[in-house]
Amino acid sequence: MYESVLVATDGSDSADRAVDAALDLASVFDATLYAVSVVDTRRYGDSALSGTEDIVSDLETQANELLDAVEKRADGGVMTELRHGKPHAEISDYATAIDADLLVLGNRGRESGEVIGSTAERIVRFVDRPVLTI
Repeated sequence: MYESVLVATDGSDSADRAVDAALDLASVFDATLYAVSVVDTRRYGDSALSGTEDIVSDLETQANELLDAVEKRADGGVMTELRHGKPHAEISDYATAIDADLLVLGNRGRESGEVIGSTAERIVRFVDRPVLTI
């Protein structure tokens, strides 16, 4: 049913649950698992980041640690991708690039108090493929 499953991670509790679900689905369907983490530089504004490579480097380090954790949980059987930009746009673009059959993501990010976060809402509304939110 699914040949490729994409999971997005930002380190939130719901993203961790999404990783668990994606690992299970990829195993059940013998699908290729992809994981993406997006460095959201918008959060700090372009002017704040333009001269501060340390902030971007720290964000990249955190994102790479998240992807490494997914790799360890998948026993290395995962393709990882680190991207920069708007999370919903980058996740959507990556899903298109790999022709993902299913996207799995947390229903809210680290800083969202909403029932569904803005990234998850945008992906559910605008992505042209199945999305599972956890």
